[in-house]
Amino acid sequence: MATLPSQADAVIIGLGGIVGASVSHHLIERGWTHLVGIDTSAIPTDVGSTAHASDFCFMTSHDRMACYTTTYSRQFYEAMGHYHRVGGIEIARVGDEARLAELQRKVASGKAFGTNVRMIDADEVVERFPLIKRELVLGGMWDPDAGLVVPRSQRVAGELVERAVESGHLRAFADTAAQDIDVQDGRVCGVQTAKGYIATPVVILACGIWGPLPAAMAGVALPLMPVEHPLMFFGPFDTFAGTSKEIGYPLMRDQGNSAYMRDTGDPSSTEGGMLEWGYYETTHPRLVQPRDILSREQARLSPSMHDLEAEQIADPFERAVELTPLLGELGWDEKHSFNGLLSVTSDGGSLIGEAPETRGLWCCEAVWVKDGPGMGKILADWITDGHPSIDPCGIDIARFYPVQKTPHHVYGRCEEIARKIYDPAVHPREPFESGRNLRRSPFWPRECELGGYFMETAGWERAHGYAANETRLAHYLDEVPERPVEWDARHFWRVSNAEHLALSENVGMINLSHFAIYDISGRDAEALLEYLSVAKVGGDTPLGKGVYTHFLDARGGVHSDLTIVRLARDSFRVICGGDTGHRDLMWIIRRAEDAGLTRWHLEDRSDSLATLGLWGPNARRILQTLADSPEELTSECFPFASAREIRVRGLPVWAFHISYVGEQGWELYVPFSYGLALWDLLFEAGVPPVGIETYANSRRLEKSLRLQNVDLLTDYNLLEAGLARPKVKNLDFHGKAAHLAQRERDRQPAYLCTLVMESHLDGAGQARYPVGQSPLLDPDNGEVPVDALGRRSYTTSMAYGPSIGCNIALGYLPASHAKEGRALLLEYFGEHYPMRVAAVGYRALYDAENIRPRS
Repeated sequence: MATLPSQADAVIIGLGGIVGASVSHHLIERGWTHLVGIDTSAIPTDVGSTAHASDFCFMTSHDRMACYTTTYSRQFYEAMGHYHRVGGIEIARVGDEARLAELQRKVASGKAFGTNVRMIDADEVVERFPLIKRELVLGGMWDPDAGLVVPRSQRVAGELVERAVESGHLRAFADTAAQDIDVQDGRVCGVQTAKGYIATPVVILACGIWGPLPAAMAGVALPLMPVEHPLMFFGPFDTFAGTSKEIGYPLMRDQGNSAYMRDTGDPSSTEGGMLEWGYYETTHPRLVQPRDILSREQARLSPSMHDLEAEQIADPFERAVELTPLLGELGWDEKHSFNGLLSVTSDGGSLIGEAPETRGLWCCEAVWVKDGPGMGKILADWITDGHPSIDPCGIDIARFYPVQKTPHHVYGRCEEIARKIYDPAVHPREPFESGRNLRRSPFWPRECELGGYFMETAGWERAHGYAANETRLAHYLDEVPERPVEWDARHFWRVSNAEHLALSENVGMINLSHFAIYDISGRDAEALLEYLSVAKVGGDTPLGKGVYTHFLDARGGVHSDLTIVRLARDSFRVICGGDTGHRDLMWIIRRAEDAGLTRWHLEDRSDSLATLGLWGPNARRILQTLADSPEELTSECFPFASAREIRVRGLPVWAFHISYVGEQGWELYVPFSYGLALWDLLFEAGVPPVGIETYANSRRLEKSLRLQNVDLLTDYNLLEAGLARPKVKNLDFHGKAAHLAQRERDRQPAYLCTLVMESHLDGAGQARYPVGQSPLLDPDNGEVPVDALGRRSYTTSMAYGPSIGCNIALGYLPASHAKEGRALLLEYFGEHYPMRVAAVGYRALYDAENIRPRS
């Protein structure tokens, strides 16, 4: 028996699955030479999800990261000789026009993010997959790159581990459970097993459905739960007898029935001579607590395989037989049918990156077979370089606030995600039903009284508009167009655009209490924030001065977009968006640790300071009528981008003269206990509440303002985003070397442009208001423009601008296409709409000279 080493550069827990094996392979590829991998079971696993996975890969997704990792994984499997590219079909049944539209949307996302999917008619569907009834098929989508990992992803995992062991850079230990993860002073120090202790600074969790258990050993909460997934087998099916194929027909997904089907090829192959039918429960998915998963000795089939109950699938299976009568004619192999366990998370994304709670504890969790090698590469690059090759904002485990990782919240969100794995199609603006009313500002009771239309971000309830304004602002509502297509109007309230117009003409107040607010003080506070920020925030920066700035990664990519206000010589207020706030917080903490800066203190004010944005041409006049010292609010006494404490009828208010909506006004910060009093004073003075829709979308796009993790990504630099400062400060800052090198270029590979839609009528004459991200096409060839770095053009943000009177979008275009007046096309639900580049780089469509906010 091999002796467990006493030390390793990294220990991978869960080596036997496709994810753990892929992580080890890619770490070795990046130069790691002293790795240890352990697994509770065999290597490759005989109990994990990899052991029973269906192993098919569709490229299609509405998520850019998923398209990247799946495409990379498919190419990886192909290079190993373990992929059969048979293609894949997704169908829409007769009468399900909504599903057909969803397939059109998937084709558009494929163009945006680099897959090769296309629409096909019903005849081609049946030609490619002849087992289904032609008269039930409305249409379909063809993915030529879809296929099957052969003979099993389990085999691939075994080969990867064998190669790694043979290289001398990995030592693998099966049947070796982690009993504890040693954490000292917030850092990983080692792993305890029954065979001994391994000292290591890095522990990587690739434990899938068991992930939360070892994570808890290190004090880390993983928002992940296993869910049962019914899999049924029917046979004998001998169509491909004698072919030696692992699969004969293309894959087939019937997502309107939340199901898929595939054959298992030649009866002599690994899983051969059967039809496999899988289903995801849409009403009452069966979640399992990781601690309740049986051991290998206790389980009848396997710990990750539960007994199937026929009532789980009775109705969808009946529909499946209608579509594919052969399923009802073949015998059901009850003995080999089961509920397979797979991982879901509380927002549907994978959990990748260093855990916020514990340094050196890295996660690669909630990853499907189709993404295993891709996510393994993402993690290996991240650990090695400090960043992956593509912005990880949607998978970074640091995206969750602690309150979003509590058991009740995780259960509710995972249950909701599990219900929607296949059906129904998830709208880009779709709010969660569970985990609501978690964080509410002091203004919430008044917002409810006014009929607030609430959605949620980072746990915060945010009103996007108010029903009361449908009467109060009726004359503005008359100027707002109807949205005749339900998809465009879903989760949007027309009154929001009326509020937008009212604010522009008069005044309005917007609840901004979702801001993440961090007060940083101490002897190293200035040094820390100067090191993080592109802009100068210390030195001779006056007290009370607010500075809009960015944090960059080592490549000069934009990691954070925020504002820093100097409160005192050694004290600063950092104001971040609520959605990005926790990642920004972890960036500050981690970079301080790496730089050896320890003499600073952070106070999280997010849940103690409420914020109201008071904006509009009459904002100053209104505030002066309520201020104890109205003369302090003149533009001479209170210049733009400055902050100070004022009194409003005696209430202590920290006022910041800034604007994200292109109008004169202030962000008013007040302790929660005074929040209702401030709201009531403003409301009684005639200030109407305005929903967050104006702030976050419609006016933001009219002002060409960028949003982090949407328009601003680590994939793009500040010059491409149009946000580079005229001069670079003398002091060093994180990412400065890369930023200076980028400034030396004659031109950037791409530029973030503002585009307007010149006609928004579809083929039926209906006005369209696109939501979500859509591909941009070159009208000369119908192709998506691709820049010199291989980045594709799509709309990063899009909204209707009531003050401009058209749909407005942001999107990166290659330098060759980034020309004002340049014509492009936008694809939306299979139709093309003319777009025109209105501005290259940052330039607002509304008040281009930015006079109104500074008035």
